[in-house]
Amino acid sequence: MVAIPINPMTKTDCTPRRAYQPDSVGIVRRQYVHFDRPLALRSGEMLERFTLAYETYGRLNADRSNAILICHALSGDSHVAGYYTDDPEEKPGWWDDAVGPGKMFDTNRFFVICANVIGGCQGSTGPSSLAPDGKPYGLRFPFVTVQDMVAAQRHLLDFLGIEKLFAVGGGSMGGMQALQWAVDYPERVGSVLFIASTPRSSTQNIAFNEIGRQAIYADPNWNGGDYYHGPRPEKGLAVARMVGHITYMSETSLEQKFGRRTQSGNGLVYGFDTDFAVESYLQHQGQKFVERFDANSYLYITKALDYYDVADGYGSIHAAVARTQCPFLVVSISSDWLYTKEQALELVNALQDAGKAVEHVHIEATFGHDSFLVEVETMTHIVGGFLDRLWEKQKTL
Repeated sequence: MVAIPINPMTKTDCTPRRAYQPDSVGIVRRQYVHFDRPLALRSGEMLERFTLAYETYGRLNADRSNAILICHALSGDSHVAGYYTDDPEEKPGWWDDAVGPGKMFDTNRFFVICANVIGGCQGSTGPSSLAPDGKPYGLRFPFVTVQDMVAAQRHLLDFLGIEKLFAVGGGSMGGMQALQWAVDYPERVGSVLFIASTPRSSTQNIAFNEIGRQAIYADPNWNGGDYYHGPRPEKGLAVARMVGHITYMSETSLEQKFGRRTQSGNGLVYGFDTDFAVESYLQHQGQKFVERFDANSYLYITKALDYYDVADGYGSIHAAVARTQCPFLVVSISSDWLYTKEQALELVNALQDAGKAVEHVHIEATFGHDSFLVEVETMTHIVGGFLDRLWEKQKTL
């Protein structure tokens, strides 16, 4: 295996410099590790070699006991915090409010790791990567599961010399990965942060993902997944993102943010141009997404979400969680209709039945599924407090 660091981009002296806040991790870099070994996949297929893109924040302590792995959701990547440049126009990582000195994941105390999942398109091996024949995999890429994503991350931890994580956590698909870590590799997990997630994808979850996939298939530029040397299926991917984005919000948040306000502010246009502000917002979200994401990766990752059931391979959810050896924090959100309180309670009840340590916190919030990203103060109190208690307890052992 070979680690290949990428140096952060630099700006000339005439470029305005960013004034970093004291709690920012500042300039960071994406790193890569290439594994010249096969990764056996749940489907029975094999990925002969693979690369993982990852970022780290903070310092690993002497006994390597302070590592936290943050797992990202469908549209995320390894860039969870900080900036790649000092360009004041650059946006920070996707959970920048949560990672840094004194934040929820306190980098004064913890060594934080985040890796782009297998099947992704931000540095880790996925369908847009070059296959051994030098051409993009496209639909030749093997199907991957959440279990496979976790297995690949295990190789990264081995490379970093970390035998056991202090915690592993994430929201949405990140919560699925965290749970799977504790089930598949119980001896390597000190605690789990299961946030706005589910132990198995529901029929409704699968249905929404299928609409997004069908939008991509219907784009004439998709070309059966072979579009890497021509126009990309941007319209189909944009529609897929628009559908998905609605599920991340709530009716209340949409009403509060947009209501029936018109885009022009001058009343209805009585045509098929954009009438309402919410239409313009969704179109903007779709356009931003196609600038950074690969359509085939969207297909593969949503399939991985659909396939997810923690009971897979163990017979039942009770048998699966009986393998775990660590305390859990399970967080659900009142306005989250993508991954509901009832789905979270399915995991909580199974853990309690198995005699496992679990705390369940149900948050009253109006932002829908994305509340775990938006409700920074509340999440810091809940998640940061949980980590603080475990850290203090570890120090006394």
